[in-house]
Amino acid sequence: MSDRDERLRLAQSVRAACLEAARTAYETGGYGGLCAEGRWELVLDALRSLPLESLVASKDEPSP
Repeated sequence: MSDRDERLRLAQSVRAACLEAARTAYETGGYGGLCAEGRWELVLDALRSLPLESLVASKDEPSP
């Protein structure tokens, strides 16, 4: 796999993690009764606290 392909795979993985974190935080805020602004604050906090090191580390492992 080329370096470009690896970088693209990493970017796709990070994007997927961001989308999942945002969706989960927004839904959690809704279940908790937060207003739209509060839900977005929860989303931003979730994105800021994503474990980037572990996302990158898991992508450094060779593919089977």
